[in-house]
Amino acid sequence: SLPAPEDVVEMPGEGVLGRIDARQVIVGGEDFVAQRVANAAGEHPQLAAGSLMVAVAVDGRLAGHMVMSDPLRAGAGEMLARLREQGITRILLATGDRVEVADRVTQGLGLDSIHAGLTPDGKVNLVLVERQTGPVMMVGDGVNDAPALAAADVGVAMGARGAAASADAADVVLLVDRVDRIAPGIEIARRARQIALQSVVAGIGLSVLGMIAAAFGYLSPVQGALLQEVIDVAVILNALRALRISPSGIDAPKNQIEGATT
Repeated sequence: SLPAPEDVVEMPGEGVLGRIDARQVIVGGEDFVAQRVANAAGEHPQLAAGSLMVAVAVDGRLAGHMVMSDPLRAGAGEMLARLREQGITRILLATGDRVEVADRVTQGLGLDSIHAGLTPDGKVNLVLVERQTGPVMMVGDGVNDAPALAAADVGVAMGARGAAASADAADVVLLVDRVDRIAPGIEIARRARQIALQSVVAGIGLSVLGMIAAAFGYLSPVQGALLQEVIDVAVILNALRALRISPSGIDAPKNQIEGATT
């Protein structure tokens, strides 16, 4: 069993400090750890393309490095193609990883721009810049993404394995750890909005017509009340059509669409 860390201090986008079994432990980027230990950073193997190195220090001395590699999520290419088909014209990548990692992971995806080495503040600034030209949807799953998710017009968090902070800051949470659910989620939202607008316009329009007819004496109070009930039932039945939305590419019952919650 792992001991619980104490006195944990997190520097977003840089690293974390804490005490484990009365020993001071620092984990983070090479520069972040090197600034807090007595000995200079030691030599380490040449990183392979697409890998990331994290330095670890214990009691003020560099203990070693961990090399990690993050593969591209399955279905990312198909998801981006579907987003293009749905009218999203500009797709960017904002990451805290090195440029080499971002370039390798995104090869062949056809992104409009890649912004690597960003801090959480850098991601927020990128969102604010892009908002000057149109609405922005931000997708993320880490603690470092939470500020940008909150700053975007629509924040989408990967809730299955993502950080709780990103889920709290987002407007939409994907309940499965599959990035290809973003495009169906947009399709569900757009169809549900269309149905909602239909219900609002039809309900208000028919009610206004009924009021005009009653004002000219064509409907008695009882008839007007009954007509309003009929209008309400019709609008509710129309709104229930949202339960039957079944976006393309999802194998699920029409009334049990897996993917998004707001």
